Amino acid sequence: MKIQIINGPNLNLLGIREKQVYGAVSFDDFFRQFQKKYPEIQIAYFQSNVEGEIINKLHETGFSYDGIILNAGGYTHTSVAIADAVASISTPVIEVHISNIFAREEFRHISLIAPKCKGSVIGFGMDSYRLAIESFKQMV
Repeated sequence: MKIQIINGPNLNLLGIREKQVYGAVSFDDFFRQFQKKYPEIQIAYFQSNVEGEIINKLHETGFSYDGIILNAGGYTHTSVAIADAVASISTPVIEVHISNIFAREEFRHISLIAPKCKGSVIGFGMDSYRLAIESFKQMV
């Protein structure tokens, strides 16, 4: 099984920014542990602060991977283009958010991406990524 994780803007600052919201662990540290937890799954990781690069990665992996875990960060609420990219690929996508977007500012309550995804995992911290992987494992 091949899973692509795509993280959007500002998620490169995990472990540094707003620790009360996002925790104190960097994504790199989390990812190393995550790979060890799932040695039977080939897990790739990509992060970009640039909308077009996220779209390019969706296009690149969206026909050859078994699943994509997408945390589009702030683009979740603004990017019709990323939502269209998710709709245009055949690989199932699970939207993930570390924080509970429904417990935050009202503008974060709307996801343009969610209707195009297989499902969403929201508000379980870094464990949201594990829950998404477990969901993909059930699909096989």
